[in-house]
Amino acid sequence: MGSRNNTNVPDFILMGLTDSEEIQRILFMLFLLIYLVTLLGNAGMILVIRLDLHLHTPMYFFLSHLSFLDLCYSTVITPKTLENLLTSRNYISFMNCFTQMYFFVFLGVTEFFFLSSMAYDRYVAICNPLQYPVVMSTRLCSTLITGSYMIGFTESLVIVLYMNRLHFCKSKVISHYFCDLTPILALSCTDTRGTEIRIFIFASLNVVVSLTTISVSYVSILFTILKLNSSSGKYKAFSTCASHLLGVTVFYSTMIFTYLKPKNAYSLGKDQVASVFYTMMIPMLNPLIYSLRNKEVKNAFIRVKQKRENTRQLK
Repeated sequence: MGSRNNTNVPDFILMGLTDSEEIQRILFMLFLLIYLVTLLGNAGMILVIRLDLHLHTPMYFFLSHLSFLDLCYSTVITPKTLENLLTSRNYISFMNCFTQMYFFVFLGVTEFFFLSSMAYDRYVAICNPLQYPVVMSTRLCSTLITGSYMIGFTESLVIVLYMNRLHFCKSKVISHYFCDLTPILALSCTDTRGTEIRIFIFASLNVVVSLTTISVSYVSILFTILKLNSSSGKYKAFSTCASHLLGVTVFYSTMIFTYLKPKNAYSLGKDQVASVFYTMMIPMLNPLIYSLRNKEVKNAFIRVKQKRENTRQLK
């Protein structure tokens, strides 16, 4: 790790969201509720998809992995945030800080490519429905998921290794509530331009590649839907994509707003609000978005519930 003062206090201090104890208590209750809903929603989604045979399709295979990713994503940030709000001891060691940063980047990058894979799945389902079972084979789905994890693993490792070369000589106060890239770069007493450029290149490539895949997929889907003669067919095709499109819009808009800008454009208040949204709100909203607008998921919940009730009666 870069050079730092040898003291008995922890290595980094997280500024947090507010200094007011009353607001901290309110935020603690709010974030705890959000985290519990996130755990229940995503774990429930994974469980229902695994238990219901009707959902053993490529689309729900991707959705189960997205739920797992959101579960991990929220867990990387929220428990530490809750601890800091409850105890007001906003300390975090260098090792824990960089570990949190690694998994945050890893899961975020992986989600970019998960969403791209899901868009491609919808493209094949609507534009080439007869070839769907052949194209979206188990092997291809597993390859897309594995590839997404590998890209996330590699990029996050490279970024954290470059961040690890920075020197922290003076201030140890991170102007954030978790170990994010931008506020840690701001703490360094060495030249960070090379690291910033690399992070910007990685972020730009992620956005360009994934958004291009999503855009091409949905443009093709739109043309296919417009060619349909049946209004009910158009509605059905559009409804299968609406949830994913909503999830993509929310995720990408907050990520682009936060990361695709120079360090000197960092705004503590605005960036913290955006960070709360994509680290806590989006993982909570995703299972709601995909289940509330999806009849198959609703029916699966009912079938699983009825199956459990029947099992209890037999006992």
